[in-house]
Amino acid sequence: MTVIAMLSVAPVREGDMSEDVAAAVAALDEFDVSYETNPMSTVIEADSVDELLAAVAAAHKAVDADRVSTVLKIDDKRASDASAASKVEAVEEVLGRPARRDRED
Repeated sequence: MTVIAMLSVAPVREGDMSEDVAAAVAALDEFDVSYETNPMSTVIEADSVDELLAAVAAAHKAVDADRVSTVLKIDDKRASDASAASKVEAVEEVLGRPARRDRED
């Protein structure tokens, strides 16, 4: 079984949050998970919900702030081992192209 989640952890305050987000992402390295960070969240893959939730808790606790906001969405498809990459590849196959487009300046 593969559990996939979308995680966003950030302090609730104004200003640059990159150091706080980096601390949350770095906390994931202590767990047997795969992850990819994008501008809005981090997609995490784990073999179990328990491993995933332990990693999420560590990421949340890694942000040193008076107030921390964490958003978590979990896809626990128990009858499949489909990876996050395979989900993107399926969309790209239907599109017939990469599932991204860079704006022209």
